[in-house]
Amino acid sequence: METEALAAAREIDFSILGLFAQATITVKLVMVILLISSFWSWSIIIQKFINYRKSRRENSAFEEVFWSGQPLDELYERLGENPDSAPEKVFVAGMAEWRRSHRSDGGLIAGAQARIDRAMNVALGRVADELNKGLIVLATTGAIAPFVGLFGTVWGIMNAFKEISNQQSTNLAVVAPGIAEALLATALGLLAAIPAVVFYNKLSGDADRLTAEQEVFADEFSMILSRQLDRSE
Repeated sequence: METEALAAAREIDFSILGLFAQATITVKLVMVILLISSFWSWSIIIQKFINYRKSRRENSAFEEVFWSGQPLDELYERLGENPDSAPEKVFVAGMAEWRRSHRSDGGLIAGAQARIDRAMNVALGRVADELNKGLIVLATTGAIAPFVGLFGTVWGIMNAFKEISNQQSTNLAVVAPGIAEALLATALGLLAAIPAVVFYNKLSGDADRLTAEQEVFADEFSMILSRQLDRSE
């Protein structure tokens, strides 16, 4: 009897594709959801690494130009009203409000400093939103994927018990497929969740640092414009 059970167990395909094909429709759906979540997370992770590296280069390049001594009006004219990089957007927002705060006779409209700061804060908020875009997917995947995998595990074990009841046997050939698909669901849940959590922490920290750099630049630029306003009064 044991020999027959072992022989039957050897005929079971325990490869990933084989286990997927043998799984119940519910467990298959769980596996598909976890695989899609994993691929989605990795696409966001790769894209964010590319975008953050680009942002660091743009920050360095713009600050080099900004502190080179070039007149701010010339820099503003060159960038135009729709700049590409984050620091350029903050700079253009401040300069645009600076220009709008001057009357036709050259005098300043009251409250110019507060309006300039608010304009740059709005630009900073948009930059931060763009840097953090997509990270919520990683956080959600990291939090939910283990439970989705656990649901597949429970369902697979239930299926194994049903087979035991139907076959009136606890031999390996009866139990193994259900247990195997249950463990595969658990593994896929962890495969989706672990990288999502690790890179969410990494990328959210990078986004915070890039946002902080923009805030420091905005403060420095605000002080420059503040001195100009004091001279104009």
